Amino acid sequence: MNNLCNKRALIVIGFFCTGILPLSVSAQYMTGKGNDATAPLHLMKPAYTVPYGETTPQKVTAVLKRVYQYLNGVTPFQLVDKTSSQVVNDIHTANSNTIFKPGDFRLLSYEWGVTYTGMLEAGAATGDTSFTNYTLNRVNFIGAVTNRYRKYVQENKGAATPVRSVLTPHALDDAGAIAASMIKAIRNGADATLVRPMVDNYLTYIMTKEFRLKDGTLARNRPQPNTLWLDDLYMSLPAIAQMGVLTGNKTYYTEALKQYHQFASRMFNKEKGLYMHGWVQDMDPHPQFHWARANGWALMTKIELLDALPDNYPGRSEVLQMLKLHVAGLAERQDKTGFWHQLLDKNDSYLETSATAIYAYCIARAINKGWLDAKAYGPMVLLAWNAVSTQVTENGQVQNTCVGTGMGFDPAFYYYRPVSNYAAHGYGPLLLAGAEILRLLQKHPFELNDSAVQMK
Repeated sequence: MNNLCNKRALIVIGFFCTGILPLSVSAQYMTGKGNDATAPLHLMKPAYTVPYGETTPQKVTAVLKRVYQYLNGVTPFQLVDKTSSQVVNDIHTANSNTIFKPGDFRLLSYEWGVTYTGMLEAGAATGDTSFTNYTLNRVNFIGAVTNRYRKYVQENKGAATPVRSVLTPHALDDAGAIAASMIKAIRNGADATLVRPMVDNYLTYIMTKEFRLKDGTLARNRPQPNTLWLDDLYMSLPAIAQMGVLTGNKTYYTEALKQYHQFASRMFNKEKGLYMHGWVQDMDPHPQFHWARANGWALMTKIELLDALPDNYPGRSEVLQMLKLHVAGLAERQDKTGFWHQLLDKNDSYLETSATAIYAYCIARAINKGWLDAKAYGPMVLLAWNAVSTQVTENGQVQNTCVGTGMGFDPAFYYYRPVSNYAAHGYGPLLLAGAEILRLLQKHPFELNDSAVQMK
């Protein structure tokens, strides 16, 4: 035993003599001077890899504005002739050769539904109507284009249109997130005469046309027959719940809660406090892959339900309890950098931006609404936002977001999914997170005590 101790001492001495320090030692010895008698060593500045304790409204707003400037410039709301690329200024002349003017992102996608909602929240949180108008301008434009093509396809059966996903949705991806954002846009001043018909069509698809299991659970027949995708919670339930708010029809609330319960009972791992990404009927044994962004969609769905449902509505308490269990599971797995990993329980998988932004938004909103304790979860949320903010480039692009992802049943599939600045999934969550962090800083200011973030 003494020989072993001596060897370890020699190794440490050798590191110091050669000037090479182990990582855990170097972080402590390289960031300050003095000794215990001459300096308050507990106040030495650690070598954080992301900003710590530096979150201010000014910095958050600056990040949001950079993202807005980029997106406003690369998502034009115009029609063009696809052959000549000439702008079609008169919507009434649009035909089967007319398309949306290409930009970096599509105006009609579930990811952009999240972005439209994020812009509305950023506008409300900052008071800057530029964010709000981003959504209103595009949603109204889409409504006008859809109105034109609704008549056009009646006269020209089978004609190609740039709004196929609005007129004839084929999947929940076409309908749910975008419908929820449009309902919110109506509340913020969008033209209901243009937007409401699109909302009604989307909800008809979700409620009556999407494939379901025998018990009525919304499902898909890919990649295997009778498959539940965790992502589909967000691609359906927020729209259903928002339709309840819009119409006052409680049938929508009942359907949303039923769907949530039937998904969660199959897909939530209570021991880990995490959801599996996919569930396939009759698969036994069933592998579980806890993909970060899908867990984000599930978390955001719970936030949407709690926002929409009346306080004492039957079943709401179950959603709140599941929110607390899920957040506890996520809190255990936050990386020291503030990010979460692509596979939440696999620390050798890469750190991913969009999921981290979703968690920052959802947990901050839950704190602001009084559903979660600020002292317990506020510091980790600020750390998460600080981490996400480092991934916004000078020109407003969001980095290190996993691209669109299907479902796999082996680890390599998730580990090696590419990342891209053009993965649209990163932008809406970042806007939502920034908006809610601004509210958090106002409602729950923090201070540093012995260098640690403490939330009030």
